[in-house]
Amino acid sequence: MFLKPKYTSPNFNDRADGQKPSMILLHYTGMKTAKGALEQLCNPDAEVSAHYVIEENGKTHQLVDDDKRAWHAGKSFWAGETDINSASIGVEIVNPGHEFGYEEFTKKQIEAVIDLCKSLLLKYEIPAHRVLAHSDVAITRKVDPGHLFPWADLAAQGVGLWPVPTEMDYQAAEDMVVNHEAFHELLCAYGYNFEPDFGETVVAYHRHFYPEKFDHWDDKSNEPDVLSCARLLALIRRKHELENAA
Repeated sequence: MFLKPKYTSPNFNDRADGQKPSMILLHYTGMKTAKGALEQLCNPDAEVSAHYVIEENGKTHQLVDDDKRAWHAGKSFWAGETDINSASIGVEIVNPGHEFGYEEFTKKQIEAVIDLCKSLLLKYEIPAHRVLAHSDVAITRKVDPGHLFPWADLAAQGVGLWPVPTEMDYQAAEDMVVNHEAFHELLCAYGYNFEPDFGETVVAYHRHFYPEKFDHWDDKSNEPDVLSCARLLALIRRKHELENAA
């Protein structure tokens, strides 16, 4: 459900080289209330914004027109691109985040996220593998929308990818799990930045595609295992399928 524009943000400029959106970037607001987040994103002194904000009850606000460059990604990288703001549409999902009591996203929120993303993917012909987390593109700075975000549920509706390994993936993963260089190369081939520490990159990948790693908050989230490798192989294969079909 879209509301009349009670909130609009002045914090935007033109997309570089007149490019159209080719990526959707999902965030959590990381603030105590929806009202506080909306006001912050519309505050000219804050110099931050997003195209959309989705509240806990599913209400969706558009703060910046799609054709403009909202300021939501910060210093980021994906698949060779560094001006992620120019390439993306930013969607902020209201959640207090890790600082203020991270919690599960509501059913109505996720339904609204799916509806919005499906519309944007169709409108701008964005491939599914270009629906990403802020933490994917800003490995050393950001953790949102975090391990509680239901990426698999979105992928089931055609929004983003969720890896489904085959038996061959598991067999190949047995060798890859002891070859961190090969694993890192595949992470970068998928789109992750090659510059951060290997362990930090693995954590970012796990946060999106292996959230079970965070269930007990152990110290293994920066270490790939066989399932990490099998899922990555499945992702790479699916990405190639989508690219070849385009």
